[in-house]
Amino acid sequence: MTNPFITTGYAGAKYFCDRVKETRDVVELLTNGNNIALISPRRYGKTDLIRHCFAQKEVSDNYLTFIIDVYSTRSLAEMADKMGKTILEQLKPRGEKAWGKFIGALTSLKAGISYDAAGVPSWTVEIGDIKNPAVTLDEIFKYIQNSGKPCLVAIDEFQQILKYDGKNVEATIRTYVQYCTNANFIFSGSQREMMGAMFTSSARPFYQSATIINLPRIEMSEYSKFCDGLFEEYGKHLDVDVVPALYNEFDGTTFYLQKIMNTLFMRTKEGEKCHKSSLAEAINYIIDFSSETYEDLIYQLPEKQKQVLLAISRERKAQNITSASFVRKYSLTSASSVNSAVKGLLDKGLLTCNRGVYQVYDLFLDVWIRERYLK
Repeated sequence: MTNPFITTGYAGAKYFCDRVKETRDVVELLTNGNNIALISPRRYGKTDLIRHCFAQKEVSDNYLTFIIDVYSTRSLAEMADKMGKTILEQLKPRGEKAWGKFIGALTSLKAGISYDAAGVPSWTVEIGDIKNPAVTLDEIFKYIQNSGKPCLVAIDEFQQILKYDGKNVEATIRTYVQYCTNANFIFSGSQREMMGAMFTSSARPFYQSATIINLPRIEMSEYSKFCDGLFEEYGKHLDVDVVPALYNEFDGTTFYLQKIMNTLFMRTKEGEKCHKSSLAEAINYIIDFSSETYEDLIYQLPEKQKQVLLAISRERKAQNITSASFVRKYSLTSASSVNSAVKGLLDKGLLTCNRGVYQVYDLFLDVWIRERYLK
């Protein structure tokens, strides 16, 4: 491998840092008949942890595994479409017997499956083809129930179902899960408060239906050992203060750590040592690629949203943002205008809020804002 710091997907245990306890916990719980609600902010590595767990021998030898990302879905029909397409794609490597059984179960959508010259199927279903999502979901879950092998199903960004139109969506999905006794599920989500309420409120359908695991940041000491080991393996060297500085700058968020370490590794020649002084240059190198996109994004924001975004970026982590002192400090219009602006920024995915603490969602954008506007 040219660069061992993987920034997309899962490339095997060698390139996966730590998570020993979390891997053990997830595998033990799943293989002993438990469902899991896996919660952490986005870009902490939840999905790759799931892939890592599913790659463990005791799982891969004994289970069919599926990872279904519903982040982009807006309805039960779109969820059914995403589940069907994903399951078909993940069954293809197992051969015709595996995918043939799945296609055979989808009696309501047979016209939406096409085949190439070699007889390999493709999912060509349109959302409009799914006339009754409940029927399609019923067929999918019946396949899982009767697949002939125990299944482990991860539904990524599970809190998205709360945005679907229609009554009793949670209860509908809970019913499918409850009666699918041939599978155990990971409900993975990044909205802590929404996910927490789904699984801990006695009034909700998913109450106490899963063991909740809150995924922490990777420990800095473990990540430092991981990085140092990979540099040394490739005949390169890493100064001891590089990873701590990087870790602190990006709050231990796995995606940013990996992205920047990938660049540092790329720019360090064999036999050379990477120093802390290279960090700012590597960050700017990455951000420069997105600079024009960031310019357009800021330009298109209403002025009040822009000012609130800049104020929160200056704070890094902002609290009490509707207080008189915060409004006065950043010359904002009023508490109500801040509330309105924040709602818009949250809807656009530009901010995150965790326990009343607001910060810019994209930490590269956050750095760019401070460099561009706040120096």
